[in-house]
Formats: sequence, structure tokens, C-alpha cells
Amino acid sequence: MFDALAGRLQGTLAEVRNRGTLSEQDVDAAMREIRLALLEADVNFKVARQFTSQLKERCLGAGVIGGLNPGQQVIKLVAEELTSLMGRAPEELIFSARAPTVILMAGLQGSGKTTATAKLARHLHAEHGSAVAVAACDVYRPAAVEQLTKLGAQAGAEVYEQGTERDPVEVASWARQRAEREGRDVLIVDTSGRLHVDEAMMDELARMRAATKPQHVLLVVDAMTGQDAAGVAEAFADTVPLDGVVMTKLDGDARGGAALSVKAVTGTPIVYVSTGEALEQFERFHAERMAQRILGMGDVMGLIERAERGLEQERAVELERKLRRNQLGLDDFLEQLKAIRRMGPLTGLLGMIPGLGAAQLQNANVDEHELDRLEAIILSMTAEERRRPELIKGSRRLRIARGSGTSVQQVSALVKQFGQMRELMRQVGRGRMPDLAALMRSVR
Repeated sequence: MFDALAGRLQGTLAEVRNRGTLSEQDVDAAMREIRLALLEADVNFKVARQFTSQLKERCLGAGVIGGLNPGQQVIKLVAEELTSLMGRAPEELIFSARAPTVILMAGLQGSGKTTATAKLARHLHAEHGSAVAVAACDVYRPAAVEQLTKLGAQAGAEVYEQGTERDPVEVASWARQRAEREGRDVLIVDTSGRLHVDEAMMDELARMRAATKPQHVLLVVDAMTGQDAAGVAEAFADTVPLDGVVMTKLDGDARGGAALSVKAVTGTPIVYVSTGEALEQFERFHAERMAQRILGMGDVMGLIERAERGLEQERAVELERKLRRNQLGLDDFLEQLKAIRRMGPLTGLLGMIPGLGAAQLQNANVDEHELDRLEAIILSMTAEERRRPELIKGSRRLRIARGSGTSVQQVSALVKQFGQMRELMRQVGRGRMPDLAALMRSVR
């Protein structure tokens, strides 16, 4: 995520940090490098120019030149300006006092709008306990209604659909009335993807807004479109007032132009981001956290929140009890592996750890398949062997290796490494995750 931008900015700021003092010429040189980094990341030219202009003004006014620890001061100012550029405080959806709260989803063709609709439904159902319904009003794209029906069921939402023969405005109006009758907390209306130059389709979107009277209109934007996302948002805003942006495919965006441009150009904040293909890989957007990740400062709060979602509180207490009694087994470790995988790709998790810059992440050589290998080895053991790994010797190791498609050496390495980690955790006496990196290196 934003790898190219992060690498370039972190490299520039590392040079600044290594200088004992800074002159105005040093600041000018750093601003040029930062501006180039933003332009290469496909940030809107006016946004990049205004960003560095404001940053330079703040640097000169903050006593950076000739001051103590000037590098740290510059990094702090860059983080603050990046946060301001993307929106500062996280935006909140306001729920209507009289149900249902209606959310109208709009976007270009291929932006991932239907999937984003299902992800938002799951998020509101899982995180807020809302009774959510989704209206399938994308009647033009083949199989769009079927797609939302399937994803909506997975998200725990009721799906309102009338096939593809009805007028989408009529379907939307009917869905709102049904949501009112059934006492739904939230109704999310999935509309047809449209080209923003298509006047007929944009007029239809305006009529859908009039028919459903939504509390929020969210524009779904593909992060891979770069700074063009800002132009798309402007075009939609001319037809329908926008309340927020849902940024999709953020995990595949190495540049960051869309996220860094859309708020500055349109004034429309990013509310949610999609960080993977799974329905649960969807979260509120925090500008401050994203700025810190871009600068290699990590995202500890985001990491904690993902961990809390991945492991139920009752199970966490049980694991701590086992740890204190030195009863932690490989079944427990397997459960932790699965919880970690539910948190998202390992590369994304590593990027949330403070101190791991873009260069270190590129050299991390994280292979998701190593987790598959660990799981295969553990699942090839008997229940007793998983509970008491010290039993695994000789013929048992050979049987496990054959069953998991690995080698005896890899099985032995896993058992040895787990034994060391269990002893370490016993001594520490509190819940501490095993050294996954060491475990994966040992079974290669």
C-alpha cells in the first residue's frame, strides 16, 4: 500500500534527519524531492504544489533552520500536513433518529461498488449491531443482482431485489418502503455503475436520490485510478451532493494519488477503505494513521483493533490461562495463526509495525504460503501430539512429514521452535504471540 510513495518520502526524510542542522537551501531541496515524490505518486499537480508550499512555510516558521533536531521537526510537520491533506479526524456516519438510515452508493463502472455495498453492510452489522438491508438496483450489469444477493447473505444483510426488468428508481423507492415496514436500521442502495459523462445515467442517479431521500451519498472510487479519482468525484458532485468517499482496492495501490488528491480537490472526505478481497477487509479511514504508515511510523492502534477483531475476548482469556499454566499446545497456536490470517495479508500487518520502513518491507520476503505449510504440519498431527508436542519423535515425525507434504527436518524445526517459544512465554507469564518470522524461517 503506497509502497512507491512511502519509499521515496522515507528516503528523502532520512537524508534530512541525518543532518545536524538545516539551511533554507536544505529545506528547498527537501521540498523539491517531496513534490517530485507526490507527482510520481500521481497526486494532482495543484495539490502537490500547495502541499509543499504550506509545508515549507511551516518549516520556516517553526524554527527548523538552525534549530535542534531539525530532522525530527520536519518529519512531524510532514506527518501533520499529510494528515490534513487526507482529512484529519475520521468521518462518522450519522444515523437517522427515525429508521431506516438510507445510504446511496454511487460510482463508475468497475469501481467495485457492489462489493463495497456488501462490505459496508457487513461492517455496520458486525461493528454496530445494525439490522441492515441492501437494495439491488444495479439492473443493467449482467449478474449484478445475483452477485449482491450472494454477498449480502454472507454479510448478514437482507437483500431486497425485484430482478432486472423493473425501473431502478421504482425498485429503490419500493426498497425504502419495505425497510420502513420491516424496521430495518439501515438500507444501503446499490446503484448501477455509470460513466460520469453519461447524462441519462447521472439523471437517473439524481432521481434515485429524490426517491430514497438518503442521509448519506457515498461515492465508490477505485484507488488505482490515481488523481483521476478527484475528477470523477467532482463530476458526480455536480449531479448529486456527496457526503463521503469509499476507496476500494487500496491494498493494490502502490502510489496513493487517489487518497491524497480526492479530499483536497473536492472537499469530500474518505470515510471507508477496502483493503482486500474478503468482506471483512473493510474499515473506517483514519488519515492520521495512514500518514504515519506512509512515513514508516506504523499504525499501532490499527494493529490492536485488527487483533481484537480476530480473537474473541473469551478465547483470549482462556489462552492466557493456559499460558500461565504452561498448557499452551499446537492447537492453540494453530488458532492464533488463523486469527492472524483473518487480520489480513502479512505484508499489510508488517506495515503497521512502527520502525519498519518501506525498504525493510520490500526486503522482508514474506511468503503467505509459509503459513499454509505450518497449518499443514500441525493438522497432520494427532490431537494428543498437538497437545503434547514433546511426544513427536522418530516415526511420528516421518508420518507427519508425509501427511503434510513437508520434510522431517521442517517438522522437527517447528516442534523445536514452538518449544522454545512456549518456554519463553511461560517465563514472561503473559500472553505474547510466538515469533512467527522465526517459525516460518525454520520450516522452509
